[in-house]
Amino acid sequence: MEIQLIGDACVSLVFGEEISVENSRRVLAAYRQLKGSPLLGELGIHDLVPSYCALAAHFTPGTDPWAVAGTLAEKLDPAARPRRQVAADPGKTVEIPVVYDGEDLSRVAELHGLSVADVISLHSGATYQVAMVGFKPFFPYLIGLDPRLETPRLASPRKRVAAGSVAIGGAQTGIYPEDSPGGWNIVGRMDPQQLQTILPGDTIIFHQSEAS
Repeated sequence: MEIQLIGDACVSLVFGEEISVENSRRVLAAYRQLKGSPLLGELGIHDLVPSYCALAAHFTPGTDPWAVAGTLAEKLDPAARPRRQVAADPGKTVEIPVVYDGEDLSRVAELHGLSVADVISLHSGATYQVAMVGFKPFFPYLIGLDPRLETPRLASPRKRVAAGSVAIGGAQTGIYPEDSPGGWNIVGRMDPQQLQTILPGDTIIFHQSEAS
């Protein structure tokens, strides 16, 4: 584990350099162990933010950042560090009905030499882990996309993507929680209200739903 300073009121605990399920699990193991711990108050930490490969701790300015980082590192469960000891440690499982009628669905299929039915089957047949939540409140970044569906982001982002849009960006899947600009490939739609209870570490399972 590497420690990096981010300004004078944040330290980052870095667990790897690649976007992978393994590194995400290491980050989330540390996040779960520290979240709600009285140690956070003792160190002046007011927010923990997990990402794909790192965990950022934001604390009160004026606190010694190296003391914060060292204490956090000492207190973390060993499962958060050695790769061979990483456990799945899943959060809750959320099943999400998806209407697969996105405006990029046919293009994604054509790009990969697949049928639309193939894309739907591959996308809904995977089990996804919420690696982090960000970009917009409640926007989940999901790991677990079938490699056959990895698709580059759009060259020119759209000015408006509808809330609830399920999309592919590179090797990731995400869901837009509100109307916003976006450059991911839209393959379907769901009820964005479901996103409000989703947390890092949760498991997402998509089910194909009939158009409404």
